Amino acid sequence: MNSSVCALVSGGLDSCVLLAALARRYQQVWPVFIRQCLVWERAELRFLRRFLLASSFRHEPLTILSIPAGDLYGSHWSLTGERTPGARTTDAAVYLPGRNLLLLAKAAVFCAQRRIPVIAIGTLGHNPFPDAMPQFFRDFARTAGQALGARLQIITPFRQLTKTAVIARGDKLGLPLHLSFSCLSPKRGQHCGRCNKCAERKRAFRDAGVSDQTRYCRCGR
Repeated sequence: MNSSVCALVSGGLDSCVLLAALARRYQQVWPVFIRQCLVWERAELRFLRRFLLASSFRHEPLTILSIPAGDLYGSHWSLTGERTPGARTTDAAVYLPGRNLLLLAKAAVFCAQRRIPVIAIGTLGHNPFPDAMPQFFRDFARTAGQALGARLQIITPFRQLTKTAVIARGDKLGLPLHLSFSCLSPKRGQHCGRCNKCAERKRAFRDAGVSDQTRYCRCGR
């Protein structure tokens, strides 16, 4: 079994299942959540904490760091909650410029301070964004390692998987998938049921043949 790994977690399906998968391969798994002041983070973090409490796999205490993006994103929907990409929008609609770059920079320093040699991120196969490409991860690990005087590797264990496959894997592991959170516009602390991510979540559960126990808000319907 490998020594230790830092897992960038968001509370979403991908990162929650990733945590459980990593716990089967590493002696220490450090879950790290990084705040950026995005509108869904309060609900996301609440769900993540519940998921960790309800799960039986081994992990270190949740670490919460911050790298606010308000001065970069300005009036972007991710900060204002206005004109959130709906159910019929494409993957490109949810792009946040440089998000992985920002998150990994913070995580890299965290890892260097604790001599954690590996960062895991739950990028899936259909992710089309430039900061989710294999070459970016290799180049970033090399550059960050040089800057920090540490050997660093970034791994993407789910790079070849779809969200449907991730759900099937999480269901096989017996994980409380209903305690993950995948919503851009939470209502009363629940999934809105209408945004791009909620639609993707619903489709993936259906395609995986796994019962979706997620509570979707019926506010305003």
